[in-house]
Amino acid sequence: QLQACGGGLVQAGGSLRLSCAASGRTFSSYNMGWFRQAPGKERKFVATINWSGGSTDYTDSVKGRFTISRDNAKNTVYLQMNSLKPEDTAVYYCAAKYYPGSYYYTGKYDYWGQGTELTVSS
Repeated sequence: QLQACGGGLVQAGGSLRLSCAASGRTFSSYNMGWFRQAPGKERKFVATINWSGGSTDYTDSVKGRFTISRDNAKNTVYLQMNSLKPEDTAVYYCAAKYYPGSYYYTGKYDYWGQGTELTVSS
């Protein structure tokens, strides 16, 4: 199971860190992703990190502002979000996939967290 938390209300330009805690002993075997879904929109890829933490990727709109990281000893993946913009407002979901590749597609992930809501005010 995945449990995301850390969302909230923040002003534009501010920062926030999301966390996603995983249960089970195989967390370090999974590649992890963050997705977001704005009201009335489809869920979209934000960032991904491979099982070891040695490889990351981001959607263009968050590059240079967001950083994904993981701590396998704590079974947790993080999303540090800086320079937040109103268009970052969404429900953020963490997800896990065992096999590498196809990180951008929601259908390729095996497990999903429940989502945590971020609102960025202008």
